[in-house]
Amino acid sequence: MPYQCRHCGGTYCGEHRLPEAHDCPGLENWGESGAVFDSGFDESVDRGTSSSGGVTDRLGVNTGPGSWAGYFRNNMTFVFLGAMWITFFFQWLVFPVLLNINPVRGAYTTWDAIFVLHPAHPEFVWTWITSMFAHGGFGHIAVNSIVIYFFGRLVEDYVGSKQFTILFFASGILAGLSQIALQVYQGIGAGVVGASGAGLAIMGVLTVLNPGLRVYLYFILPVPIWVLTGGYALISILGIVGPSLAGANVANAAHLVGLLIGLGYGQRVKDRIRAPNQVQFGSGPGGPGGPGGPGGGPRRRGPF
Repeated sequence: MPYQCRHCGGTYCGEHRLPEAHDCPGLENWGESGAVFDSGFDESVDRGTSSSGGVTDRLGVNTGPGSWAGYFRNNMTFVFLGAMWITFFFQWLVFPVLLNINPVRGAYTTWDAIFVLHPAHPEFVWTWITSMFAHGGFGHIAVNSIVIYFFGRLVEDYVGSKQFTILFFASGILAGLSQIALQVYQGIGAGVVGASGAGLAIMGVLTVLNPGLRVYLYFILPVPIWVLTGGYALISILGIVGPSLAGANVANAAHLVGLLIGLGYGQRVKDRIRAPNQVQFGSGPGGPGGPGGPGGGPRRRGPF
């Protein structure tokens, strides 16, 4: 039965259940004087004394399993999904209705300055982040949420929460900047919103790890994931060459760059990752619970 380590996010067989048996990076959190892993309840363990010398250590932030930061381990997919929907709530309800700050077609407003990565103001660095979580409408955020929910959990399971977070932000930011760079070249003044670049990067990683991964398109038609990513790549290229070929208001460059980043990262990690053969989610033999919850390894049943 597969076992998912809560300290590093890796998946191993039962023989490697103990952290030290699979050379778990979480072993760095062992106290120098103790033979007990820091659970957050053992006062004999010296907390916050990691010798890694990272930024969090210098700031005195405890990121060990017993700290508040431990709740984000193996759950960053849900953190990003929550951030998307909270941003969407502010975008389309709080700002327009309560603050009377609305998007205006053809004009640059305060609303745009907060939520949109725009070719006219790439120096507004906060929009590099906010535009990733903002979306152009309910259908836009719904599709991206489905992609990130189903595929993001798999990638986070296999590469770990830290690398997954870096991948998500790096691909999302670079995808957005690439899109507005293309628009400056083409003389198009529209802004960019959405997590599609990060979503396609996630799909790109899985495509390299297992190109035959079976995905249920529209929850009905089983196809290998390489067909989906190949289709997205083709549509994106056609949209860059001639925007009318892929539909209006589509960030084709962002999609293509995000996908290429994911493919490149997948090539980097493929030798140390074992990917599943089918995307399935739900409760299984391991028992109830989500990522980081009770019951052991990833539970996938009820194919998508």
